[in-house]
Amino acid sequence: MKKVLTYGTFDLLHWGHINLLKRAKDLGDYLIVAISTDEFNEIKNKKAYHSYENRKMILEAIRYVDEVIPEEHWEQKVDDVKNNNVDIFVMGDDWEGKFDFLKDHCEVVYLPRTAGISTTKIKKELLVSNG
Repeated sequence: MKKVLTYGTFDLLHWGHINLLKRAKDLGDYLIVAISTDEFNEIKNKKAYHSYENRKMILEAIRYVDEVIPEEHWEQKVDDVKNNNVDIFVMGDDWEGKFDFLKDHCEVVYLPRTAGISTTKIKKELLVSNG
């Protein structure tokens, strides 16, 4: 069984997220998604609209996702790869090169982002329309 791992906040779920998850799952048999905890988002100065538990529940309902684990700090990626016997680490191509240190432990793939959609764009448009 080929295991794939990806990371993200996955707040305000949109079709770009689904597209990324589908393409990640297509690379293997089992997709693990690590999502930022609320505490980790605070450290990153990010504010998610939905709580960790709600984001986790939403992701668990998506057919491409086999398992959801918490991302609690930047340094956990090597341990997550090793502890979960991950074969492929996947991130969006806006992170190109940032996770190449994982190549000692697994294959690293950077997938193109879905054009025209992002959580940041949605939040900005909501602010403008409600402002």
